[in-house]
Amino acid sequence: MSRIDSHQHFWIFDPVRDSWIDDSMQNIQRDFLPEDLYLLLSQNQFSGCVAVQASQSEAETDFLLDLASINDFIKGVVGWVDLRSENISDRLSHFSQFEKLKGFRHVVQGEPDDFMFGEAFRNGIKALKEFDFTYDILIFHRQLPAAIDLVKTFPEQNFVIDHIAKPDIKSSDIASWKKGIEEISKFENVWCKISGMVTEADWNNWKPSDLKPYLDVIFENFSADKLMFGSDWPVCNVASDYSNLVKTLEDYLAAFSVEDQNKFWFKNVKSFYKLND
Repeated sequence: MSRIDSHQHFWIFDPVRDSWIDDSMQNIQRDFLPEDLYLLLSQNQFSGCVAVQASQSEAETDFLLDLASINDFIKGVVGWVDLRSENISDRLSHFSQFEKLKGFRHVVQGEPDDFMFGEAFRNGIKALKEFDFTYDILIFHRQLPAAIDLVKTFPEQNFVIDHIAKPDIKSSDIASWKKGIEEISKFENVWCKISGMVTEADWNNWKPSDLKPYLDVIFENFSADKLMFGSDWPVCNVASDYSNLVKTLEDYLAAFSVEDQNKFWFKNVKSFYKLND
């Protein structure tokens, strides 16, 4: 079995640009590059990964594409482009020349809750389909209603929810998030990444049983056909090491069929992002 990590980041740490990495995250206030990840992947039976944008600039997209061009194990890139730009089609046309660029993401969790209703943003989402780009939805769970309206409005566009829409695992708050997941999972154009959960839990004291109710909801609603593993490395390092994260999911999936496990660990990410071997 050759697994693919659907969600991780690289950066050369810049305290101004990366101000979201505050002093509570001191152990990730440094550079993280492909050579840092490669060993972790091989130790955990992964053959590749998808690198996802962490800052909002086209320079970030270029940076990730440069890394992907010299590291075969980076199978795909989810970059950033200004989806609200008036010349969005020109920018997407430019980026369509890069085979490893699979889609785009915007850090919507940092925007007002009505951001995804904006006309300019929706114009950008509409433009993605022409170039066969995917879109990663990064939101807090309170923004699920806006995300539901978005995916309903663009039924031909493929979306994937990052970090299971960031429920408040630390406080065991589940009800409103669960309702939103039940609704958004009904749309055929929506997938979900099981990623970023440990950083929404109690960083220093979480245990697998804290995650189980949320995993149950995700699997019940999306099924193994629409789910993929993402480490969210190196952000996950504030709450867990890579191998512990993988083992937690392996243990949860132990009762699943081999076919469903294979879908989760590599088949779904390959088909969603159209990754080459």
